[in-house]
Amino acid sequence: MANKLIKVKAPATVANVSCGFDCIGYAISKPGDIVTIEKQDQLGIEISMSGIKYESIPVDPENNTAGKAILSLLNTLESKQGFKVHIEKGIPPGSGLGSSAASTAAAVVGVNELLGKPLKQDELLVHGMAGEAASAGVEHADNVAPALFGGIILIRSYEPLDILHLPVPNNLFSTVVLPDFTVNTREARSILPKHVPLKTAIAQAGNLAGFTLALHNGDFDLLGRSMVDHLAEPHRAKLIPGYDHVHQSAIDTGAIGCGISGSGPSVFALSDSLEKAEKIGLAMVNAFKNSGLTSQSYCSPIHTQPPEILS
Repeated sequence: MANKLIKVKAPATVANVSCGFDCIGYAISKPGDIVTIEKQDQLGIEISMSGIKYESIPVDPENNTAGKAILSLLNTLESKQGFKVHIEKGIPPGSGLGSSAASTAAAVVGVNELLGKPLKQDELLVHGMAGEAASAGVEHADNVAPALFGGIILIRSYEPLDILHLPVPNNLFSTVVLPDFTVNTREARSILPKHVPLKTAIAQAGNLAGFTLALHNGDFDLLGRSMVDHLAEPHRAKLIPGYDHVHQSAIDTGAIGCGISGSGPSVFALSDSLEKAEKIGLAMVNAFKNSGLTSQSYCSPIHTQPPEILS
């Protein structure tokens, strides 16, 4: 008998990774969202929510990222199957940790499984991107691609869509510190300039190339030199109280590099050991505290697995 219910967990993600605005992201082991999906006889998608700060998230399928992604998938398959979807938020919205992408990735994986896996994993990405547009106003993949595939992902091109899996050095660790503060994704996009000087574009392209080569060679010195954002961070840093102090605290504690995770307010750092990652997290938490914000630190290796089917 075919399964009627599935529970899927998808991870938080760090997007942009300093030099890769809208084209690089990586997955982290925690936090994560859990999505429970059940087939129902009636038409349509019925969404319910629980967990951290879920109250601000719409449950209308057209305006909910997971719902929008499911509708996109069903439309492609010309399926009229109905579903009950419950989203348990472990990643708060507006955190800069791919909250919407995690729900979306878990949802498309779960629905695809319940329908007998008509689509391959990489074919699910376009539907995840359609879901992302519901919250960000634009289809972008730098959160949903790593949430869906794990690891470090480079989106080489959006038209046509070309996704590359970058190597993950064994001794590369992530620290993410989430302050008790919210940044609106649309607002964080609206403050970005529509045009950048040629000199700025060249500097960003050089850093992105250096970052990619550094992962291939395991060259952490080059990785650190390349983790400079000339496009978004200069404008978004002012949205995060005490950002400069938090950034400096990570570097002073031995981080390879540090930057804003996605639109913020989360701040991430990369390092070469779990012990160092934890020390960096403590330093960043203390720096946020000095700016009047409580925060939480998450330290782990880069998460390299796709969403986990729990039951």
